[in-house]
Parts: sequence; C-alpha cells; structure tokens
Amino acid sequence: MHNTAAIVFRDGTTRFVKVDKNELLMDAAQRHGVNLPVDCREGVCGTCRCLRESGDVDVEYIDEEALTEEEIGEGHVLACQTRLRSSQASFYFDIDSNVCSVATEVHDGTVSAVEQVSDAAAILEVTLDDPAQALPYLPGQYARLEVPGTDEWRAYSFATSAVKEGRLRFLIRLLPSGVMSDYLRDRCTPGDAISLEAPLGAFYLREIQRPLLMVAGGTGLSAFLGMLEQLAEKGECAQPIRLCYGVTQEQDLSELARLDALTEALPDFAFDTIVMNPSEAWRGKQGVVCDLFDLDFLAQPFDAYLCGPPPMIEASKHWLEAREVGEHRVFFEKFVSS
Repeated sequence: MHNTAAIVFRDGTTRFVKVDKNELLMDAAQRHGVNLPVDCREGVCGTCRCLRESGDVDVEYIDEEALTEEEIGEGHVLACQTRLRSSQASFYFDIDSNVCSVATEVHDGTVSAVEQVSDAAAILEVTLDDPAQALPYLPGQYARLEVPGTDEWRAYSFATSAVKEGRLRFLIRLLPSGVMSDYLRDRCTPGDAISLEAPLGAFYLREIQRPLLMVAGGTGLSAFLGMLEQLAEKGECAQPIRLCYGVTQEQDLSELARLDALTEALPDFAFDTIVMNPSEAWRGKQGVVCDLFDLDFLAQPFDAYLCGPPPMIEASKHWLEAREVGEHRVFFEKFVSS
C-alpha cells in the first residue's frame, strides 16, 4: 500500500510522490527524483522545513533550534523526520522548484468537446492521449494549455476534481481579442491536438478546519468547481461553505446546474449570484460580489478563498480588512487577461 504526498513549491510547480509505509517524506521525494534541500537529516538544521497543509503525519524529532513551538503548532514539519499516516497529504516548500531540479510535465491531449456558454465564457473538454500517463493535481490548481496552431500558452484552472476517464474540463473566459479566445470562438474543433503543462499553482484547498468563504469572479468559478466536487466525492466536510459568485452580465453565469447538484451533495453548502451590469429583464441581485458577503457568517473564524480578476480580489480583501470579521486566512488566485 502506498500513500501519496503532494509537494508544492513556491513557484506553483507540484510533484506527487508515492510514499511507502513508514518511509520518510525526504526519502520518498528523492526516490522520485525530487531533490529536496537537506543537510543534517537529523531534525536539527531545519533545512528541509515545509508546511503540512493537509493529511496526517508522524514526526520523529524536531530540535528546538530547527522549528519553534509556534511554527510546529502552525503545521511546519521537517521532511527528513516526517512519515505519512493518511492516504494523502500535501506539503508546501517555500522555495522554487528549480532549486530541487524539478520540471513540470507536458501531456498530449485532444479536444473532445467545446461549448460557448456565453459571449464571455466557454467550456473546453480535453481527453488525454495516454490515459495511463498520470496527471494528478490539487483541485484549484491550473494547467498551461498550448493554443493549437500557435506557439502561445495560456493558463486555466481545472474545473473538475480529477482526471475522469482520461478527460479534463476547463471553464475559460473569452476576451474580445485573445489568442485562446479567438481559437475557441473561430476554429476549435473536436479532434484538435492540444498539449498541456501541469500541474501548476499554489491556489488549492487546504485542510478544512473551519467555515469557508469562496469568492468567484467570472470564470474564477472554475477552481471552485474542482474543490467542491472533491469535497462532495469524499463526503468528509462538516464545515459550512458559502460561495459568492459575481459576473458582469447575467449571460456570463455558468455551471449553475453543477452548483445546484453540489448544494444537494454537500451537507452545508450554499451559493448566491450577483450581476454587475444586468439587463432590464434580470430579477436577481445587482452589484459587485462583495455585496453578497454575510457579516453574520463571517463573525466566526473562517478561511477565505478568492479567485477571479485582480480588481475583484483586491476589493474583497479590502472589504474583509475594513470590517470587524472573525480571524481568517485569505488564499487567492488572480486571473489575468491574455
């Protein structure tokens, strides 16, 4: 039996390594060609420090000079002293991947479906050419897709919890003019060859220990679809989750049927939508996504996950800073137009 450790680096590059029973994280990483920083291997120097973000572990020894009690309480561990006790765990190393001789992997795929759901969004489905080639990722992370017929690459969040039957799904923003947007609108056809580099990104769901606020702007919803789908599949989340989803026009609202299904599948999940510039026919809420924030819900300690355009991210962070809300952490991913 193997356990699996996700090793995430500061630049977003991620490696998944299989860890044998009672094997040290350091040894498992090196066995997979991931050369984590190491010096003493005795739990004294602190060179191999990292942050455990999910999963259960046993730690043999940590010298008081390597990590403080406060750091240990926050979840920091030493890779040379850590063994996995759960089937999955994730660890964040505050170093770039090239320090550890780690490179991302490129996967070949084929466009299997494309649907333009509005003037501003399209759903792209890609089937891997070799389903046996593993492409694990943490929901919320992203892939860089090569735009067919060009040498340009663009980054998009996975919109599913995992590769399923060799297929991946992406919710992609369509710009008035953009190399991927023009491809999807004008010439994308099932059967097109497409390559992707993955997994990437430091935006993913950490271990859930308190209520969650999820804030999606436009196609920033994509990352949350993967996170919520994983939680529904595991059936382990007892904490309340609130998703605030804002778009520019009502026709930009996407994947509402999936959100409705997730409301049924998760014990305490609810979502609300708001439109900034709706038509006269719109009967829902009008305004910006921060207008959906519930001060009563946010009075308790919580974690906030924000994904969308930079102005939305900054407005949400400012809103939380300017009000008396519970103690919280903020994780975010900014979508940049390209």
